[in-house]
Amino acid sequence: MCWRRSKADPVSQVTARLIGFDPGLRRTGWGVIEQAGSRLIYVAEGVIATDESRPLAERLVALHTGLLSVLDRWAPDEAAVEESFVNMNPTSTLRLGMARGVVMLAPSERGLDVAEYAPNRIKKALVGVGHADKLQVQTMVRHLLPGALGVKADAADALAVAICHAHFRTQRVLLVESARLGA
Repeated sequence: MCWRRSKADPVSQVTARLIGFDPGLRRTGWGVIEQAGSRLIYVAEGVIATDESRPLAERLVALHTGLLSVLDRWAPDEAAVEESFVNMNPTSTLRLGMARGVVMLAPSERGLDVAEYAPNRIKKALVGVGHADKLQVQTMVRHLLPGALGVKADAADALAVAICHAHFRTQRVLLVESARLGA
């Protein structure tokens, strides 16, 4: 991890670059933010799309290649991925699971810790309600990250994952710091 800390106030000056992913076989959203204490800064976002006319294996390779390119370009310190929900269509669920596996593999290959968050936990962290709709989530993403005004749905969902991770990692940093000071 590449945290930069101030000796005067180690918690409020923690800085990390975080990437969130909203996995999908057709479209995988990604969003990069920086966290400096409680401040969140929009860095970048986008979508990796695969060609639906190609065989499944080729689409997974294309997804993997796209993810590695994003990771190499934006150099995050940590990654977070939205957990899959089980869908009524077993084939769609299986394909989403394969895409999600690739999404978790790529940052792991780059040596990053990968956190996972349930959709309801992400919504609750942003909106305060676990069953918020997509429009509410997008509105909160734009509110919390003023630079992310024109963000589309998949990328907004990925930024929401990164924001959720920022909230929970702050709690972990506080616990680690207090344990270090208490020891």
